[in-house]
Amino acid sequence: MVSQLCNVNLDEPILSHIRADYPSLRQDMSVQEALESIRRVGIGERIVYFYVLDDDKRLVGVVPTRRLLTAEPEKSLSEVMISKVVSIPNTATILDACEIFVMYRFLALPVVDEQRRMIGVVDVSLFTEEVFDFAERQQYDTVFESVGVHIEQVKGASPLKAFYFRFPWLLATISSGTICALLASVYETTLAQAIALAFFLTLVLGLGESVSIQSMMVTLHMLRMSKPSLRWYLNALHREARTAVYLGAASGVIVGLFALVWRGAALVALAIGSGILLSICSACLIGLSIPVLLHTLKLDPKIASGPITLALADIFTLLCYFTMAAILL
Repeated sequence: MVSQLCNVNLDEPILSHIRADYPSLRQDMSVQEALESIRRVGIGERIVYFYVLDDDKRLVGVVPTRRLLTAEPEKSLSEVMISKVVSIPNTATILDACEIFVMYRFLALPVVDEQRRMIGVVDVSLFTEEVFDFAERQQYDTVFESVGVHIEQVKGASPLKAFYFRFPWLLATISSGTICALLASVYETTLAQAIALAFFLTLVLGLGESVSIQSMMVTLHMLRMSKPSLRWYLNALHREARTAVYLGAASGVIVGLFALVWRGAALVALAIGSGILLSICSACLIGLSIPVLLHTLKLDPKIASGPITLALADIFTLLCYFTMAAILL
């Protein structure tokens, strides 16, 4: 099977490569009962971890072999198991599984369904060095796609053809830049009242773009691992909103304190800090929502998300920044 993966399509479902010979143990067992069960039932090949299931066959924990063998016999498995289990969803592809292995460095990972019922196991021997290299090359493609370019389209293309593929997405940047210029002119009076606001424009835009791209990349990864729904989106929105508040508050306090020390104007520093907080929150929302919207519309979120997210992030970043300044000043 490993030799077949040298030429494998990394978009192939991981379900076609799972192993069913995994050892499972009941949650209510003691260590002694677990060891007796293992001796009686036997174990499959290349066993590194023992997976603990509840009465409904849902995965609730994992026990490394060393921990099981060294634990006191009278202890229950729930006491010695690791309850936070990294798993692979049954909707994952080989590329998704490869990324999880690279991220967590485990020797094997369980595959579970939507109810966390265990389906099988994938171990690291599935992935040859060629597969990891191929996965890394696909990550390069993802970087290009995030800015609106298929690398296969522009690789080796003539200058005119490269222009044809790349320029339409630059129009998004031109459009957002023009709108940002118009927004700045609308708030010309506010800028005149506190010229320090202009000093931090580049920083504020950079923060908004960085946060929006971070959120977008996380969302794209989640879309590959699960099927989005309204409930899924609301849960992701709640999680991303809390992260945005933390990021915005930390960034706003740091920049606001710097502005206060530098310019000595407390109200201006407050306007800058609160503007950064609000703009980062909007950037996170955009980074989450644009890929989900494009996915819902059956468009390719990997290609279209980057330019659209950056364009909207710039516009809403300036709008939040200037609005807070106008309110407070």
